[in-house]
Amino acid sequence: MIRSFVFNQGKLVGQDLDLDSLRLVLFDKGLHIWVDIEGGSDEEAKAVLDGVFGFHPLAIEDCLVLSERPKVDEYETYLFLVIHAVDYTRGAEEFRTSELNIFLGKDFVVSYHREPLRSVTATVARVLKNAPSVARAPDRLTHTMLDFLFENYRPVLEELSAEVAELEGKVLAGASVNILGDAIKVKSEVQRLRQIIGPQRELIARFARGEFKLVRLHLLPYFRDLYDQIIRISDLAEGYRDSLTNLLQVHLNLQQTQVNEVIKVLTVLATLALPIFIITSFYGMNFGHFPPEGSSATVAYSWVFGLTGICTGLLYWWLKHKKWL
Repeated sequence: MIRSFVFNQGKLVGQDLDLDSLRLVLFDKGLHIWVDIEGGSDEEAKAVLDGVFGFHPLAIEDCLVLSERPKVDEYETYLFLVIHAVDYTRGAEEFRTSELNIFLGKDFVVSYHREPLRSVTATVARVLKNAPSVARAPDRLTHTMLDFLFENYRPVLEELSAEVAELEGKVLAGASVNILGDAIKVKSEVQRLRQIIGPQRELIARFARGEFKLVRLHLLPYFRDLYDQIIRISDLAEGYRDSLTNLLQVHLNLQQTQVNEVIKVLTVLATLALPIFIITSFYGMNFGHFPPEGSSATVAYSWVFGLTGICTGLLYWWLKHKKWL
């Protein structure tokens, strides 16, 4: 799907033009346009990227081939950005990234993405509702798309926060037997988020520092605000990583404590059983001094059991006195 919007001093004056009309609009210096390409075949995308705008072949190639790393390349008359939106599926504990490619020129913005993006949909809705607020110039329109893209990180962070809180609750409630795999999986996704955020932070920092002439000076504070947003996202991701590290450490400590408790109980049982082993082993020997000699079996068994009980009781009292129980 190819959508196009034509603006004159921020006002929307045309929409969804054919390719020939787009070529004509490019020659009108009083207008600027936004073309959004969603999905479709590579040939359809090339018809716009190459046939209408004549972008560099390397930029077109980078646009059509998915890339894991955000970047910005500066050409003679335009900038080419690769940036990623994220989505997080709770329960599956996995991130799904969607690539957004933006060509930013003096009189145009071209965006390309293979899947629907909430940031682009929100920008289209804002354009249709109040175009002058977001579309006075291509750099302002680009800022709007990036702003919506980073705002959509918030639900992702909320899902991660809820996931971490749920794991912490399980550990504190003592139901931590099966959380190790989940915690490691969530931690790996947090690490992946950090790997996504890091390069994007550097990319936005370049805009905030005013490295590109296509971004007007009075818009730099807006890009610095974007930089602050991504710094907050990065700090939250770092906090989640630390929380999960501490959570795993607590989990392992609790497991070790449980093992120690089991060992303690088994040791006490073995110690209390020691008199039984000694006495039964002694009187189980084949000699004629079974107490009292010549007495009945009832008396003999009572003697052995009584002696065993007294020794076990004395041993139990001694363990309690030492506060080992």
